[in-house]
Amino acid sequence: MDVTKLPFDTDAMLAGLRPWVECESPTWDAARVGAMMDVAARDLALLGARIERIGGRMGFGDCVRASFATGKASGPGILIMGHLDTVHPVGTLAKLPWRREGDKCYGPGIFDMKAGNYIALEAVRQLLRLNATIHLPITFLLTSDEEVGSPSTRDLIEAEAARHKYVLVPEPARPNGGVVTGRYAIARFNLEAIGRPSHAGARLAEGRSAIRIMADMIPQIESMTTSDCTFSVGVVHGGQWVNCVSSSCTGEALSMAKKQEDLDRGVERMLALSKDNRNDGQFIVTRGVTRPVWEANAKTMALYETAKGIAKQLGLDLPHQSSGGGSDGNFTGPMDLATLDGLGVRGNGAHTLDEHIMVDSLAERARLMAGILLSVQ
Repeated sequence: MDVTKLPFDTDAMLAGLRPWVECESPTWDAARVGAMMDVAARDLALLGARIERIGGRMGFGDCVRASFATGKASGPGILIMGHLDTVHPVGTLAKLPWRREGDKCYGPGIFDMKAGNYIALEAVRQLLRLNATIHLPITFLLTSDEEVGSPSTRDLIEAEAARHKYVLVPEPARPNGGVVTGRYAIARFNLEAIGRPSHAGARLAEGRSAIRIMADMIPQIESMTTSDCTFSVGVVHGGQWVNCVSSSCTGEALSMAKKQEDLDRGVERMLALSKDNRNDGQFIVTRGVTRPVWEANAKTMALYETAKGIAKQLGLDLPHQSSGGGSDGNFTGPMDLATLDGLGVRGNGAHTLDEHIMVDSLAERARLMAGILLSVQ
């Protein structure tokens, strides 16, 4: 089948994508994420998928597994893996409404990564409609907590991936239109400062502000950044009453490295920042979710070469790279599985109020996805 001739309709794809984007689904709102799973599950069920709802845990939303009886009746197949949670809080639509402006379309979570998931669904839709020969069974796994490191779904992701031969991840394309064949290692840390409370108006000198302890530690943490390993503090919560010297302040930090050994050293440095000084205040660092480094193996590179050949048929260049910014490919890539990431649409502004996709990339990347689904066996 000539994938260049597949009749993808950009306007129809935008119309189908819009309900996904307008269903706000921030990670920490399990009910909202569940509603988004309902939207996606219905669209997949209409294509004939067998839908399984997997209950959430640890306070996160449900996940969805959608299986298509394509190709061989049994044996390892193709896993299309994506997340439906976003970083945008409920109400972001008022600031970042769905809108198309020329060659761009805007909305919360549209780039990371609802459009990517949707073009994978659309690729399957077109292939099924044309009775195309797909050699392997296809399964979608849509998860609920990727934006916070996948703490409740890593075991599910790894178990599902182990039953498949190929893993396709429609996370956003790279700025140059390329795909991802490896990702850096990432570690998260929980920070807690414990001060000594006092009345801020009457007995200020008797207190030790936990907020000040945290504020003093942030530059120390971020100054550890090198070209090999980065450190940043992205979340801080502290204080309850302005007339009380704060006794507690919490935060979260992130570290990223291209090599696992560099991250491991970074973890040691972070944990060594903990101090327990009753007079000067306490600072406690504990390790949170970690994504291992993913370095491309021969199977991944063979899959990439297949995708590159399809892209050439479409008149596209398809460079590849190891990328910062974690994804669930960090888990499947090191499992001796062929994992290709960054198969989603082109765009920009992920995690911001400028988040958008390039409209012409919807059909472009859907054709690429369809070509991969047809080619692997």
